[in-house]
Amino acid sequence: MTTTRFAPSPTGYLHIGNLRAALMNYLIAKKSGGTFILRIDDTDPERSKQDYVDAIQQDLEWLGLTWDRMERQSDRLDRYHAAADTLRQMGRFYECFETPTELDLKRKKQLNMGKPPVYDRAALDLDDAQKEALRAERGAGHWRFKLDLERITWPDAILGDISIDAASVSDPVLIRADGQFLYTLASVVDDVEMGITHVVRGSDHVTNTATQIQMIQALGGTVPTFAHHSLLTGPQGEGLSKRLGTLSLRDLRAQGVAPEAVLSLMARLGSSQPVELRMSLDEIADGFELSQFGSAPTKFDVNDLFPLTARYLSGLSLDQVAGAVRAAGVPDDLADQFWTVTRENITTLNDLGDWWSLFSQGAEPVIADEDREFVATALELLPAGPFTKDTWGAWTAAVKEATGRKGKGLFMPLRKALTGQERGPDMSDVLPLLQVIKARS
Repeated sequence: MTTTRFAPSPTGYLHIGNLRAALMNYLIAKKSGGTFILRIDDTDPERSKQDYVDAIQQDLEWLGLTWDRMERQSDRLDRYHAAADTLRQMGRFYECFETPTELDLKRKKQLNMGKPPVYDRAALDLDDAQKEALRAERGAGHWRFKLDLERITWPDAILGDISIDAASVSDPVLIRADGQFLYTLASVVDDVEMGITHVVRGSDHVTNTATQIQMIQALGGTVPTFAHHSLLTGPQGEGLSKRLGTLSLRDLRAQGVAPEAVLSLMARLGSSQPVELRMSLDEIADGFELSQFGSAPTKFDVNDLFPLTARYLSGLSLDQVAGAVRAAGVPDDLADQFWTVTRENITTLNDLGDWWSLFSQGAEPVIADEDREFVATALELLPAGPFTKDTWGAWTAAVKEATGRKGKGLFMPLRKALTGQERGPDMSDVLPLLQVIKARS
């Protein structure tokens, strides 16, 4: 059974960057009929907030990324204690007492000597009396996993064969001095005990994966298939990290971006396949293959989501948007006509309100000085309502005969006078919906 997981920390809102891991892990499980676990990494009690847990669930539900079960790491602390005891008994877990300042000085000294800034394992030389003295002086120490100093290799499903020399990596800290379990230990214990078969995450986790492989093996687990996707940059290749706060899924939702647009883009971005709008997760899953993704940094432009949203909305029926049309203030008896006219002329559903305002309250006319006399003459020829689909053609024919104007010189000034815009739906469709024409006053 294929089992994947998405393990966000509830210390902030989901953003477009960590969505990639959620989506890829979901699609792998969905394609194989497997299990997708939402695992909340809330071992940090000070930074983890229930509001963020709720928001994570809401964002995933908005996208349709439903989970088969949900786990909270704060409910599994006993499992992490047990694993820590096992590693201690194996001689793979040791207590260290250096302060952050002391560790920083060690790193700087190693760098000055041209050596990699790797922890020197000085704590392994401490005897029991020295440890007791340090505990009395500094309090409890932090705990590190003792790596076997050998090459760690694995076939990465995106990056290809990876090989990392464990001697170039510091023994990872798994428990802080205050007793808090860190991500590395909690993640490994959960992956082993939950039978995780595939782990997809960002390429910034490659070194973590190397150390976690040794931990999984030490705990008797089966090493899952790892895949590390490329990191996102801005459209010009700039770092995205400082902008992620403005690229939260909740903000995109508030801007009217369709979830299908987000999913269609993120399921192809960075792959060899072109980005194409897909109307459902089933369609997206059908064409998803990890092997199609590359390792190069991937450019992301939030503006790409809006044309996709527009294309998605244009294919919807009134029944699918009835709530949004009603919320814009459109009466039920005009809803079908309104949606037919506007569906090809909106970027997001948020635009519906502006269109209904134009139809129901009129638009401020835009009339060039050289067109004022022409527009005034044309409006005198406009028949009284109600207007029909044939009104525009009959009216413009009469105006053409009276003024001699034709083509763009005829139609554009009239469009701008009635709608205040240069572009929009066919005026033969717009005119029947116009309830107020401000240019007449």
